[in-house]
Amino acid sequence: MAVHTFHLTADWPGLRNDVGYLECGELKTKISIPPEMDGPGIGTNPDEMLLGAAATCFIITLAAMMERSNLVKSSLTLSSEGIVEMEKGVITYKKIIHRPHIVLPAAASEKEIHLAKKLAEKAESSCMITRAIKGNVEVELEATVTKM
Repeated sequence: MAVHTFHLTADWPGLRNDVGYLECGELKTKISIPPEMDGPGIGTNPDEMLLGAAATCFIITLAAMMERSNLVKSSLTLSSEGIVEMEKGVITYKKIIHRPHIVLPAAASEKEIHLAKKLAEKAESSCMITRAIKGNVEVELEATVTKM
């Protein structure tokens, strides 16, 4: 069994509305509370970081599954949306919606289009971040598959 360890360091020099710094591998960024939550909105924030983790895990998982299935793509893009709710002073990450757009070559068959849709569904449930947040954050998929 392979075990991978990742290390993160963070510095938070002030109070709630100050700006901190985070470093984890190649990720080096300022961090603060987003303006939607009455923060300074400098750098990134936990809400964006969770969305980014879920989105990158999903798109990499989907690309790997397409490769293993020998499904040729012309392009693979993704937009994702994170929905955070505040109720009675409690902030809850409610839902992530992934909207992948898979473009297959013009000669792609109906079978390949169907396979692309199935792989998108499988990638959503196979991604380790989706599995890690399962039961806490709903993850929804709205996949689009087209041909050039």
